[in-house]
Amino acid sequence: MNPAGYLSSPWPAEDGGPERLQTPRVMPGLKLAPGERLQCVRRRTQMSTMTLLGAPGEVYLLTHSALRASFGLPTTACVERIDPHSLQTLQRSPRLAGGPMWPGGMAIHRNGHIYVVYGRHAHRLDRQCQAIASLALPVKQPYNSFVVLDNGLIVTKNLSDKTPALLTVIDPETLQRASADTPCPEPSIARLSARGNSVYVVGVRSIFRYHWNAALARLDFDADWRFDYIGSSGQSYGWDVVLAGDHAWFMDNGLHRYRINMLGAGVRRSANRLIRVSLQDASDHQVLDVCGAAGGSITNPPLFDLQRQIVVGYDSANRHLQAWRFDPLARALLPLWRKTGFGCASHMLLYPDSGEMVINDYRSHGEEVVVLNIETGVEAARVRVGGLMQGVVFPSPGWNRDLYWSSMGQVARVFVQSPEKASCAKPS
Repeated sequence: MNPAGYLSSPWPAEDGGPERLQTPRVMPGLKLAPGERLQCVRRRTQMSTMTLLGAPGEVYLLTHSALRASFGLPTTACVERIDPHSLQTLQRSPRLAGGPMWPGGMAIHRNGHIYVVYGRHAHRLDRQCQAIASLALPVKQPYNSFVVLDNGLIVTKNLSDKTPALLTVIDPETLQRASADTPCPEPSIARLSARGNSVYVVGVRSIFRYHWNAALARLDFDADWRFDYIGSSGQSYGWDVVLAGDHAWFMDNGLHRYRINMLGAGVRRSANRLIRVSLQDASDHQVLDVCGAAGGSITNPPLFDLQRQIVVGYDSANRHLQAWRFDPLARALLPLWRKTGFGCASHMLLYPDSGEMVINDYRSHGEEVVVLNIETGVEAARVRVGGLMQGVVFPSPGWNRDLYWSSMGQVARVFVQSPEKASCAKPS
């Protein structure tokens, strides 16, 4: 399904769209054949967050500064249009006002313009990366991205772990508030998700949603749909939620000590859990351990294959990857395959036609990008992209049997190549 608020592109937003399916629109898979391997070109950057695709051949990169935050100074963001092969900058925005540091978000709206939320500012840019307008957001905290509703409105919120989060709705044409700000019933760390004109919020202890009321120009809280996933447990908060089919899927124990990588970064001694909540009835839910190991933690969403009814969860702190087959009639999750000693932490990619999923594996102080078969877990190919930091941000597909992998200090283009040429090189 193509979310109506976004440009009709294979990948106009983080995770491919507001439901966070991590699946391209009408884009064939890598379809790795026997003997084919992966090669990559990489480029060092300031804190890469994500790449997006616009018109055929257009690739946009969002980065932000970081060092200033160490001195309590405001940080800034930048959008580049990059060469789809060499990764070199073709056009660059001015430094965009931000504020407190946290990886922000970028999307290409159906009106053709690029929108960025970073720090405590929202920005509108044209496709040549030139700034058109900006808006200071109400809370002096970082805002962690946004969603575009089917009606075209932009919804964002501050990242808050102590005070209730505040939802702000923005008119994309004026870049001004489209309604009064909406206080949430609790703090929220996770990024927003959306379906149609409804916004889903993972709070620090419950998941809940709002529906846009066009007649009154406001977000209405859905008092009949809310699930307290923390309950009496000692778990910490959940991260981003995937809206797949008739269910919401996310994982908890999101509190961690990430600095360079997620290995052993869990804070709570409990295991992290996969959580399913029916979108029709929040009392229809399921919670189960990903692997059961103590100190489990993650910082990102699971992956759900709608075609095959497979969900993939993970425990980044304990280097564990687990897949289940979901039986929608029995509401049962049946273990399918698992991998131990696998350093996955990033958002993922899924190619539905080929059943290929793309994931990271952090090992030997460097990152590798891996293609797995989602039904079997069998590895098809991998390539080392290096980099000191384990990626916890957003990849995207490319235009021709390739993909882009962002991992904080660099961006890499990973592409299919014959065996004798497989390597990873820096662009000249």
